[in-house]
Amino acid sequence: MAFTTANGRTQTSLSDINITPLVDVVLVLLIIFMVTAPVLQSGIEVNVPRTRTVKEITEERLVISIDKKQRVFLGNDPININEIADKLHQKIRDPQHQSIFVRADEDVPFGAFATVMDAVKRSGISNVSIVTQPLETHGSQR
Repeated sequence: MAFTTANGRTQTSLSDINITPLVDVVLVLLIIFMVTAPVLQSGIEVNVPRTRTVKEITEERLVISIDKKQRVFLGNDPININEIADKLHQKIRDPQHQSIFVRADEDVPFGAFATVMDAVKRSGISNVSIVTQPLETHGSQR
């Protein structure tokens, strides 16, 4: 596209694409993914039970997971069930005000779950939340 200036010269317009806004958007998305990635627990396959009342997780806490084979994990690291209390003492400075999540597969026997809960209580943590999934409602059923 050409245009004429005030003094009579013909010039062409600059038709380059400004990629600065594109780079800004990509960097913002990158930062968002970097911040949210540690919150996602994707390493351990646990099919948690479904309940009617589910509270959304809004803060980052320590997570103890029990999978189908009754293996116990602290975060993403496998742990011996007898070492849970000691490891929690090492990781937590103030057990009275610390809270923790317990994710257990719905096929795990209650005895294994109770043993893990006992180990958590022995470490001094009293605020324990059990992770569940919401029941899927179909239409207007309540």
